[in-house]
Amino acid sequence: MAITASELHEALEEIAPLRHAESWDNTGELISGVTSKVERVLLTIDLTEPVLAEAIDANVDSVIAYHPPIFSPLQRIDAGTPTGRITLGAIRAGLHVYSPHTALDATPGGVNDWLADCFGSGDRRALEQAADGKTGSMCKIVTFCPQDSVDTIRDGLAAVGAGTIGEYKRCSFELAGTGTFHGSSRSQPNVGTSGRLERVGEVRLEMVCPSNALGGAVRALRSFHPYEEPPVDIYALEPAPLRETGAGRRVVLDRSVSMRTLVDRVRSRTSVKRLQVARSHERPQKHRIIGVCVGAGGSMLDTAISQGCTVFVTGEMRHHDVLKAQASGCSVILAGHTNTERGYLPVLAKRLAASLGSDAPEFIVSRKDRDPLRTS
Repeated sequence: MAITASELHEALEEIAPLRHAESWDNTGELISGVTSKVERVLLTIDLTEPVLAEAIDANVDSVIAYHPPIFSPLQRIDAGTPTGRITLGAIRAGLHVYSPHTALDATPGGVNDWLADCFGSGDRRALEQAADGKTGSMCKIVTFCPQDSVDTIRDGLAAVGAGTIGEYKRCSFELAGTGTFHGSSRSQPNVGTSGRLERVGEVRLEMVCPSNALGGAVRALRSFHPYEEPPVDIYALEPAPLRETGAGRRVVLDRSVSMRTLVDRVRSRTSVKRLQVARSHERPQKHRIIGVCVGAGGSMLDTAISQGCTVFVTGEMRHHDVLKAQASGCSVILAGHTNTERGYLPVLAKRLAASLGSDAPEFIVSRKDRDPLRTS
């Protein structure tokens, strides 16, 4: 049985949530096909003209192109350019085209983890950890009130959305203490007397609150608080980091290995016979902390070095970045941009098939997709 394109995209979103893609990237559905049914899907790193012809010949309904074939905003579609021809060709063929790119790099079990698997067992985390979107845009609202007003204020704040943590509501924290105030002659304190320093028993009450509900929460707090001037403190909360999700990977091996062993493992993983290797000037005999970033990882080099990596594995880097790595005590292994990515396509096909179950379409890994560079 066929599935719909939206069901395929939901499965992709479950594997590689688009919220974790880099801000500069263009991910998700790039071209919407003419039919909602999807029976055959072609997976490729690059949607080139030979791959597009392969997709049409194979009579597929959808293409999952790891690299987005439409990257920069299109002001016009020109059949005289490769991007124009591919875009027009995919539209004419009625294909759905979806790109997961950096979302698939960042996700646990994604492309970076696939490459890092070859190094051996050890602790692993993202070089740049993504933020948990579920805990983002949150703040904490705090007030100080008499003990007999705590329940009323808490219930009022909860009614407008404060104090919800997952499946729990009315979550709060209370701490008893002593508050002081000195009211002016015009003040009308609820307790104590104006014109002198008063000490009263109070409870600190704090609750988390979505930022978009903050206005209502402040109004509710003021309306239920017994004081003439209710104290209100608001603290912005940073989203929680996701240790295993984000750009690149930092691997701390259980056992140190030689550079030769690392090179052999990368060669075996990527099926690349000849790698480019730049040894650091310090040339340590063994390595334990490895940095990984599939594709073009030069932008992650400083992060890897700052986190103690003595080897950095990626697809390609600028010449001056390689020199900087060497001088900073970090060796570099380059396997070629798409060579660090292409081996993941069969893994993605299996994960999608398992996710979609008995209704899964046929997944085909492109035979025309290949590294454009050849050693001669």
